Amino acid sequence: MPAEYRTLDDVDNWSWKQLQHRDYNIHTDKDGWLKASSMPSEVHVELLKIGVIPDPYIGFNEHQVQWIADAEWLYKYTFTHNATHKHALLIFEGLDTICDVYLNDAKILSTDNMFRTYPYPLPEGALQATNGLLLHFKSAKTLAKAEEAKFGKVRAGSTNLGDPSRVYVRKAQYDWRWDWGPELITCGPYRPITLVTYNTRIKNIHAAAYVTILSDNTFTASLRVSATLSGSWDTSVSALRLTLTDPANGGRVVQIARVRVSPWDGAVDALQDALVTWGDLQEAGVELWWPVGYGTQRMYNIEVALVTSDDEVIDKVSKQIGFRTAKLVQEELSERDQYGAGTTFLFEINGVRIFMGGSNWVPADNFLTTITKERYRDWLTLLRDGNQNMVRLWGGGIYEPDVFYDICDELGILVWQDFQFACGVYPAHESFIASVKQEAEDNVTRLRHHPSIVCFCGNNEDYQQVLQWGGINALPARVIYEKILPDVVARLTDPPIPYHRGSPYGGAGWDTSDPTIGDVHQWNIWGGKELQYQEYHRLGGRFVSEFGMPGMPAMETISHWMLGADAGQMYSQSSLMAQHTRAGSFERRFAIVMNENFRLTGDFESHVFTTQLMQSEAVSFAYRAWRREWRGRGREFCAGVLVWQMNDCWPVVSWAIADYFLRPKPVYYTIARQLAPISVGIFRTVVKNRDNDRPQQFYEFGAIQTSHATLDIWGTNSTLRPLAARLELVFHDLLDADWSQSTSNDVFLLPNQSTEFLQLRCPGPTRAELNVGDPHRVASATVVATARLRDAASGRVIAHFSDWPEPYRFLAPPDPGLHVRVVEDAARGTTTLTLGVARPAKCVVLSVEGVPARWSDNALDLVPGEEQEVVVTRLEGRSIRVAYFGRERAVDI
Repeated sequence: MPAEYRTLDDVDNWSWKQLQHRDYNIHTDKDGWLKASSMPSEVHVELLKIGVIPDPYIGFNEHQVQWIADAEWLYKYTFTHNATHKHALLIFEGLDTICDVYLNDAKILSTDNMFRTYPYPLPEGALQATNGLLLHFKSAKTLAKAEEAKFGKVRAGSTNLGDPSRVYVRKAQYDWRWDWGPELITCGPYRPITLVTYNTRIKNIHAAAYVTILSDNTFTASLRVSATLSGSWDTSVSALRLTLTDPANGGRVVQIARVRVSPWDGAVDALQDALVTWGDLQEAGVELWWPVGYGTQRMYNIEVALVTSDDEVIDKVSKQIGFRTAKLVQEELSERDQYGAGTTFLFEINGVRIFMGGSNWVPADNFLTTITKERYRDWLTLLRDGNQNMVRLWGGGIYEPDVFYDICDELGILVWQDFQFACGVYPAHESFIASVKQEAEDNVTRLRHHPSIVCFCGNNEDYQQVLQWGGINALPARVIYEKILPDVVARLTDPPIPYHRGSPYGGAGWDTSDPTIGDVHQWNIWGGKELQYQEYHRLGGRFVSEFGMPGMPAMETISHWMLGADAGQMYSQSSLMAQHTRAGSFERRFAIVMNENFRLTGDFESHVFTTQLMQSEAVSFAYRAWRREWRGRGREFCAGVLVWQMNDCWPVVSWAIADYFLRPKPVYYTIARQLAPISVGIFRTVVKNRDNDRPQQFYEFGAIQTSHATLDIWGTNSTLRPLAARLELVFHDLLDADWSQSTSNDVFLLPNQSTEFLQLRCPGPTRAELNVGDPHRVASATVVATARLRDAASGRVIAHFSDWPEPYRFLAPPDPGLHVRVVEDAARGTTTLTLGVARPAKCVVLSVEGVPARWSDNALDLVPGEEQEVVVTRLEGRSIRVAYFGRERAVDI
């Protein structure tokens, strides 16, 4: 008899209430129960939908909902059942977090780990014709404090990273507040609950896809499939039928096999190991799965069906798999760089060493049940379209649902998956370790088949913070990161998925800031030593897995959380802006960077734009400088850059490169240009007249102190083919519109690395008539240098970059004379804008009011003689607005 799977999501049969019933002044039944609005469900969402609480994402409302975390909550569900099978199983995919589960008034389960899947085999007779399921959610906040009292208070980040007691509860740590998120400690059945009834079923399968890359750019591929059966032996069971199909070719059958199933005794799991091993699959037409930019993302479907002798299907399980190799390579470098000798930290996929450019991911909402499949797709498509090839799932969030990784497989986005530990001294007592071990087994088993996953990482910043606080021996959870987790990954992944103990991690004595080994988190610009962002090129490492600069979101996003507020709150230092800016010491840190680089303004919209320009300039400079250090085999001095962060969980001022409503900030586009397959870079070095003149400065300031500036020009080529190109250099002066200069050279870009082109003195007009102290007196102090690469064969511009003199506070940008041609294509629903200028323009930002449009490019630097095209979709007849450096308030074009 076929197994039956029934998701308990009939929302009409779900109800909820607070344990100590409160009068919400709305209709309930006589016992206070309310109908659920959705299933899966979270209490905050239910309360919000019936109007009991205000939207915590608006104004100061977050503080009005804190009582929810102190309360206890009940969910109940009624369902009928017709007993036709020997066995029944309830599978709870996600209960958040402390929950007692009752079936027909009998407690069957107690949970304390949000990240675990809890399967509960029901004893015979437990199910009746009509059944009641009751979920009693207790306060995770209360339990955390009780565990802290029992085991001791520990350190866990700074005060803006939540109450330290959070480390004792296996729950998303960002719920306790983070320096970009609110304190919203959720609860509820946030993932599906399934009732499975069966005689015999397939518990799980493991499809191990093996690839060997050969030296002549060919490969061999094979697949070994295992399965675990569960239940009693059923005499109708005959075999397991295994089918490998190719969805990209209409479901073409690549391989098929039938394996006889042997009887077993009792109601136990029966491992059917190595059911079949198919070799030489490349001869059957199997192709490799590649990351975006390196090939196609070929996926195959493996289905294992439990069948009778007549081929009736009793149960079946299928998974989408890909064939690829993935290695984390840490080997000695053949040369030294500015940091000295060291080892690589790079990812090699299918034998190709790939520079990783990407971002860090936090949960896309504090209320996880509100994140739809479409919203996940929009976020990950935005990431992919920004030329990013890796996303790091940070350790203070969650293991995302299957759909997240399915989309990464489809789009070719590589996944670095942290285990869920972040910024704290986690315990290691017996029950905690046992829960973590099962959590790891559940999630590694669930995720291991995804070709996109190329790294499991033990924690986020636990080693780093403990070292700052007084030594590695103060970290009990080392046993988790150095034994439990790597053992689970090694035992359950085949072929093995790389494991990294923590991020950051490396160096002698686990010196997590050592730039010559492992990965680093670089926070000495925004925080730490608070250095100038123009020093990013001296602050890299073998792999920079975190760094960032915050920038304010779009005015519309700010207006959203200002809804209903006094208009007097609309300024950068207001209390309501502070409510939605969680970064530690943000007032002082913003002031330092803004004051160093830009003219101060009292106009709020101009201030918002300037913070976005600051973020864009700082972060894109870091990507440009560090990607330059991908210099070829044995010289992979920097093999990856992941910005903190891609996204937000609520409307807020943060490091995100796109805000909560998927509105990209200018930095999103400038990163995309730095990560394009072909890019060109310029680095300006100020040459001093006096060796002992002040501390090193990055800017040109008067002829007494500054002689001139030199420009280093290089290109990067992430493709696997060399490229001949024409390098054009054009120079324009911001003060003298009549002065310009240009040169050109033939260049050759080596494959899969950066290539140095030339160094020259930056030209500029003579300004002897100006006073000696005037910063404009130095010839190059107002010169914009632009580099363009043209494909040697087609003449098409394939990369461009403009380097402006800094600091921007010294500059008075001229009116650029922006002109725009607009061509609409009604059939395709697109509008093409062709932009040009008479004078240089920096960070030309196009926008519309309302739902974000999609721009092919934005935040453009424009110079005379070069037009740039932007294609926009979702314009829907709205007016296009423009802002840029010098006109920070957006106006209609």
